[in-house]
Amino acid sequence: MARINLLPWREEQRDQRQREFISVSLGVVVVACGLLYLGHLNVGSKIEAQEARNSLINKEIKRMAESVKEIDELKRKKEELLARMEVIQSLQGNRPIIVRVFDEMVRTIPDGVFYTQLSRSGKLIELSGIAESNNRVSSLMRRLDNSDWFVRPNLTSVSANTEHGAQSNSFKMKVEITSPPAEEVTDDV
Repeated sequence: MARINLLPWREEQRDQRQREFISVSLGVVVVACGLLYLGHLNVGSKIEAQEARNSLINKEIKRMAESVKEIDELKRKKEELLARMEVIQSLQGNRPIIVRVFDEMVRTIPDGVFYTQLSRSGKLIELSGIAESNNRVSSLMRRLDNSDWFVRPNLTSVSANTEHGAQSNSFKMKVEITSPPAEEVTDDV
């Protein structure tokens, strides 16, 4: 005998396939959501790592900016110290010059001439003094003119004095200090 199936097998098969399709679709949706969540976590962790790197870089930039500021301050202090050192060196270099000037004044003064007043303004020296005669004043001027340390002696006034029966001449003159020879400045006094 022939077997005939009168049950609605196609509908059952269709329902079975539809249930399988829904199950597979739900599985795909669950897997896709899981993958999206994992991707979101991965991107979030990468963003956090990059933010940590950025924070570290910003901290280093601030530290470097402070270092640059400190270096600039040290450069400024160095320039100030160098300027001070130059002033001190120029003062130290000029210190023996005044001693040499006084020494040269003593060497150039002839017998019978006495200084009563001496003043200096820059490189100009004003001298006042007493001489036994006009010849002694002339000798002083020649010696000053021949000196390596003085130039352009200029006699501004001469007047005769008679005190206690002795004749003397009061004089006033100006003389300029010149730049001395280099070997004389470096010698120790």
